[in-house]
Amino acid sequence: MVGRKKQKFFGEVPMNPADKSPTIIIHEESDSLVELSEYLDVLSSSARLRIVKFLEKKPRDARAISKEIETSYENTKKHLDKLLGIGVIKKEAGLGAPTSKGIHPVWEYSVVPGGLEAIIRNLGLFSNARVQIVGGEISRRLEEVKGTLSKEVLGNYPAAIVLGGPDDGKAFILKTDTVAIGRTDPDHPTSFDPARDIVLADGYTAVTRVSKPHAHICREHGIWYIEDCGSTGGTQLNNKKLEDRARVPVHDGDLVELSKGISGVKLVLIIPHGA
Repeated sequence: MVGRKKQKFFGEVPMNPADKSPTIIIHEESDSLVELSEYLDVLSSSARLRIVKFLEKKPRDARAISKEIETSYENTKKHLDKLLGIGVIKKEAGLGAPTSKGIHPVWEYSVVPGGLEAIIRNLGLFSNARVQIVGGEISRRLEEVKGTLSKEVLGNYPAAIVLGGPDDGKAFILKTDTVAIGRTDPDHPTSFDPARDIVLADGYTAVTRVSKPHAHICREHGIWYIEDCGSTGGTQLNNKKLEDRARVPVHDGDLVELSKGISGVKLVLIIPHGA
């Protein structure tokens, strides 16, 4: 759960009274800082993120991965060990490609269910929390890792990550200039595009159905905005309620809430520079 992860990574979670967004302060000597630093070290490698992307479709052995990322078998194994260490991938016994000597068992690596979404989600949460390090450079490194992630995995597309509920951890890539957000609507399947819009599980009962969107995310002149579309439960941006039909600019790490409570939904926005 999110709360437990915050307790694990961070020592102190005070609130910023100006905007009510959490500010997390980590002291240089804390175990939490060491753990967070190690996590960012693993994800700072373009090669490792390319491995994660390559393994999304199906399991592969180390030699196939080595060929894909164009590095030595030995270096590939080191990258895989790092990714195994933070729980993003797993390895299981499989059968290698047929050879003149027959078929031999190999270790095959694959992304754990939700592994890539978990990376995006964690980095989004760190950004939204406005991490402040006493005597350290974690904030700078966080931005570098997010930039690498956007380039190697997301294709520099912006994304919205769901926090909590049946779609917890799911990543929606924002590929068009206008994206409708809402709950599934089986009665009007032609009024939205599941490949483009943010279509949430029906369990978020306080969220308006996507055929009459709860909200829109749109891009205009290079700036991303969010707009509440007259929803009953309302839309909040970083704990500030939006006025009906008013477009408000959004930024990387912003937290969007559609309605409040357990039947609403929270989204962390990932907006790479220049996206």
